[in-house]
Amino acid sequence: MSFVRRAATVLAAATALTVGLALPALAHVTVQPGTAEQGSFTKVAFRVPNERDDASTTKIEVSFPADHPLAFVSVKPVPGWDVKVTEGKLPAPVTTEYGELEEAVTKVVWSGGKIEPGQFQEFEVSMGQLPTDTDSLMFPTKQTYSGGEVVDWSEAPKADGTEAEHPAPLLKLVPAAGEGAASASPSTAASTAGAAATPSVAPVAAASSSDGTARLLGGAGLVAGVAGVVIGFLGLRRRPTS
Repeated sequence: MSFVRRAATVLAAATALTVGLALPALAHVTVQPGTAEQGSFTKVAFRVPNERDDASTTKIEVSFPADHPLAFVSVKPVPGWDVKVTEGKLPAPVTTEYGELEEAVTKVVWSGGKIEPGQFQEFEVSMGQLPTDTDSLMFPTKQTYSGGEVVDWSEAPKADGTEAEHPAPLLKLVPAAGEGAASASPSTAASTAGAAATPSVAPVAAASSSDGTARLLGGAGLVAGVAGVVIGFLGLRRRPTS
């Protein structure tokens, strides 16, 4: 193999590695925003990207935590999609400030629509009251493709801090900024979510997009750097000797 071919092979490998490092973080099903205050009512969006080039996403099934049930869950209609909210009886009643909770939402399923290759969709949910005795809520999610494939996003975060191959959407819970946050009523939360529907989701999308853009630009910079080294070395090899 000639030197030029070897250089091209190295450059191609570096490009593939860089793209592989940059893209996985953009492809997972996530919950946006990724944080909320303990004891509050909040609105989140389950962001679902389509990862396949030859199939569309046709169904999303989100499971809600049974160990920290939520008393109030409502969904925002998504044009072209049907939604089914399933409630189930809890193993044991849970006492909340709104009374004893014997049933809670266990699953929300969106179906009937399509997320085409290269596209993503957000499914918004208003929910509360968020628990105060945990620092995160996990929402295992199943993503079904038009070809019949089902991707199970249900893995918990690893103890060593590395990302799982198919991580479940995770909502991190932080202490409330003020005492008033925990005392908000469902009606107040719903009206607030309605009045601020766009601002509460759009800035998060921008932040996530910026993070993804930064990763891609960083990867592109690395590829360009490798290319520069290879081209420079080729120039030295071709320079005539005196």
